Amino acid sequence: MTTSKGTIQGYNGIAINDDKHQIILQAQTWGSVGEQQTLVPAITQLKQQLDKLTIEKQPNEHTIKFTADSGFNSEENLEFMSQSGFDSYIADNQFRKRNPLFKESETYATEQEKRRLKRSKGRPRLFTSDNFHYDEATQTCRCPAGNQMWCSGVNVTSHNQQYTRFCGYLKDCKVCPLQQQCMRKPPIKTGRQVQFKNDESRKKLSYGDKMKVKIDSPIGRRQYDKRLGAIEPVFGNITVNKGMNKFTLRGQEKVNTQWKMYCLVHNIEKLRNSLH
Repeated sequence: MTTSKGTIQGYNGIAINDDKHQIILQAQTWGSVGEQQTLVPAITQLKQQLDKLTIEKQPNEHTIKFTADSGFNSEENLEFMSQSGFDSYIADNQFRKRNPLFKESETYATEQEKRRLKRSKGRPRLFTSDNFHYDEATQTCRCPAGNQMWCSGVNVTSHNQQYTRFCGYLKDCKVCPLQQQCMRKPPIKTGRQVQFKNDESRKKLSYGDKMKVKIDSPIGRRQYDKRLGAIEPVFGNITVNKGMNKFTLRGQEKVNTQWKMYCLVHNIEKLRNSLH
């Protein structure tokens, strides 16, 4: 696994459980830092588990609601979940920032700015595309300093969206007084680049856009908030109470067995407690 601390021999333990009894229904270890590629095989195995249950299904009733954090969010995963039959709620990495409770909170904005300054070592906030003056009718763009930019690409495809891309002239960017607010590093080969979504791209909603609308709704936020009390206590029980804070074996098969053993002990404990 390639991490911020280098490449290590390690695995991630993934688990899916129900929110009522906190019984783990699917568990697996994966030798990767990112969680996005684990969702499809995990859901596939989960559906196989559910198919084994002899429960009489009634139409339009008891639709399975599935929640997952932003680590599992990708366009491919959201497309897969839209066809899975589950009512899914998968957050993106900007989900918390869009919370209406934080919109008017001066304390939240102040603390966010403090953290940003600490991470950036006091450097000013960089300009975004909103700070550039883009005229879609004439296909022209001016930077915050008022300098004309040249169009470096039309209908550029990125993340299933089409953009019009502009680039600043190198001679302007090198002597621009707003350079520190505009670019992370002094320009050497090219000036500042910025891109804007085309009209057709705006009309065509991606699965990520649809999920944002769904999860930002009052019902969506209420449903997603249940995730914290559903899965986090499970990992807390295994890692803290059971002492499983790291794997002690090597190899995918052995580590996977160790992870499932701890998940099995967790399930036995939950089932025992439900009998009392």
